[in-house]
Amino acid sequence: MTLSLIVASKASPASYAVLAIAAQVNMAKPQTVAVEYRDAANLEGEGVGKVAAVIKYNGENYDSTNAIARLLGRLVPEAGVYNVTDPISSTLVDQWLDFAESKLATADFKALDASFKELNKYLTLRSYLVGYQPSLADFVVWGALKASPVFARVLKTKKESIGLYLARWYEYIASLDAALLAVKDLQNAAKPAKTADQGKFEIGLTEAEMGKVVTRFPPEPSGYLHIGHAKAALLNQYFAQEYKGKMIVRFDDTNPSKEKTEFEESIKEDLALIGVDSSIVTHTSDYFDQIYDLALKIIKEGNAYVDDTDQATMREERMKGTPSKCRDLSVEENLRRFEEMKKGTEFGQTCCVRAKISPDDPNGTMRDPVIYRCNLTPHHYTGDKWKIYPTYDFACPIVDSLEGVSHALRTNEYRDRNVQYAWMLKTLGLRNVVIWDFSRINFVYTLLSKRKLQWFVDNGIVGGWDDPRFPTVRGIRRRGMTIEALKQYILMQGASQNTLLLEWDKLWALNRKVIDPIAPRHTAVIKDKMVQCKVQGAPATPEVKDTLKHKKNPDIGTKKTTYSSKIVLDQEDAKSLEVGEEITLMDWGNAFVRNVTKDADGNATSVDLELHLEGDFKKTKKKISWLSYGDEIVDVLLVDYDYLITKKKVEEGDSVDELVTPVSEFKTPAVADANVASLKTGDIIQFERKGFYILDQPATDSAPAHFIHIPDGKAASTVSKADTSAKKGDKGGKKKQ
Repeated sequence: MTLSLIVASKASPASYAVLAIAAQVNMAKPQTVAVEYRDAANLEGEGVGKVAAVIKYNGENYDSTNAIARLLGRLVPEAGVYNVTDPISSTLVDQWLDFAESKLATADFKALDASFKELNKYLTLRSYLVGYQPSLADFVVWGALKASPVFARVLKTKKESIGLYLARWYEYIASLDAALLAVKDLQNAAKPAKTADQGKFEIGLTEAEMGKVVTRFPPEPSGYLHIGHAKAALLNQYFAQEYKGKMIVRFDDTNPSKEKTEFEESIKEDLALIGVDSSIVTHTSDYFDQIYDLALKIIKEGNAYVDDTDQATMREERMKGTPSKCRDLSVEENLRRFEEMKKGTEFGQTCCVRAKISPDDPNGTMRDPVIYRCNLTPHHYTGDKWKIYPTYDFACPIVDSLEGVSHALRTNEYRDRNVQYAWMLKTLGLRNVVIWDFSRINFVYTLLSKRKLQWFVDNGIVGGWDDPRFPTVRGIRRRGMTIEALKQYILMQGASQNTLLLEWDKLWALNRKVIDPIAPRHTAVIKDKMVQCKVQGAPATPEVKDTLKHKKNPDIGTKKTTYSSKIVLDQEDAKSLEVGEEITLMDWGNAFVRNVTKDADGNATSVDLELHLEGDFKKTKKKISWLSYGDEIVDVLLVDYDYLITKKKVEEGDSVDELVTPVSEFKTPAVADANVASLKTGDIIQFERKGFYILDQPATDSAPAHFIHIPDGKAASTVSKADTSAKKGDKGGKKKQ
């Protein structure tokens, strides 16, 4: 059982109490509480109102300090912070929780002073508020005082006025590991945004020996590598290299219904792109014989049974903690049934093998998990040799142990399964493997679930797994993400266990730093209501000059720029011009506006300019991009995208089809300077004053070149267009029902 505690890192008062209790619980029962921080003053964005912290458990929201404290105390009695079996002790704890809520959550100095005196008197001969060890009472009262500006000021300037015994108790509780961790973690989470999503690798792998560390990256060959996989691969490689060991790329090919060789090849290609060595490649299917033998062993030893319960009933029984009718079958009957499964008989196909752990363990993953099931689909490597296949939960620890893996790094969404992983190894008598959790990489408005991404592909909402709206390595590369920026960003995340919901802006801003110094500059004008202009003083016959593609980087080369008396401007620029004002035509010089003709709707239809090349461009407010209007321009299509979904964070139970952004692709016809005709697919440029673009499809005889807009990390390029439109009441947003 892993509980998710979501905390607003900028809340006032701060959530010191619940964080300290969570830390105390995790010390007693590791990895019970996973803390997720939100860079906000409250959790309104989570749909739980203006609260500072929340735990969602069994369909209920626990969103006050006392509610969270009591929940954790009751669910994890091992922590010893709330003894529900002792009515006297638990009542006293409850009284102090009420005291903190009613008497310490105020800024009234007079009222607080009375409370301080009451506490000081009570603590005269006590080390703890209740009993002889830290309880919820101590952490909640300490947390309320720690979050009180009044108490902090008095403690600093007039320590004696709060009382000797209160000061002694407060400083002692503050020195406890749980309190120190709470303060440190909250301070780190509340750091300025530019460093909030950066992590570190100095985690000190348990039982790691130089030269003996073996890690593994085990993707399933049933889809394409996404940004979350990229993080896992880079972390595994990092630690293997750091300890002078090795990393194995192991394809977890235990489900022939979904797996294809093409996915293996694409994954290896994507790994190569992000600099991950895949020279050591294995497959779980390499070990099918050994895994089968171990399945026989676990059945013969009475630690597994073959169950023919239908799926719906089995799911219901596991939820209720009800033992299966097949749980106590004899070893002989289980072996007979397993043989039928192996042969793929009609009866065998109704069965699965389940580990005999517990029918009602509080940790749902321990409730007799399925470890083998039938599948008659031929395997892409082993063909029709097998009609039974191990589940990931059974195969993974086995192959980790057999392959000599020393450290299994995996995201903390698997925490509940860690105890199951250990049970498998111990029960089978296999070498132990150390597990280390790291936080999964999560982005706003983004789905990383392979199943949910497949839904978009199957329903034709995207063009494939390399769609620029997808978080796959291929998708974000097609959107213009450089591999250099992606690697830098993932390595910045480190191996932290703190779960953060990241914005895309940092990643795209990092990408901009990579491409800005090397992206050639070009010009494009939007075709819709494009305005033709006459330029007095321009060459009577068009002149072509070589100009720099990048003024700050001459090494990039030159381009052909045409100067003529007929040019075109964007409508937005043209209708903003005022007669008599001086403007700057970029890469040409200054000009006066002599006339602007507009239609009844206020759109410009023509503009007359007069060159004033001796003018000072530093004194003009408007710097206008333009194109000579003739054979020197080509048609292009500018493509931009929105997020695929309209909700920042998808919750358990959300239906994806209800979150789909109505329109997430935007195409704008334009004209560009003819120099772009020589670009190749994947080339990145900047259309001046419009942003960075990547050439996705070169021009053909029947279609213009397609350029995809690359977000630059600024708010306007990373905000949800649908969400913004919805807030404005525009038709682009998804209306609430």
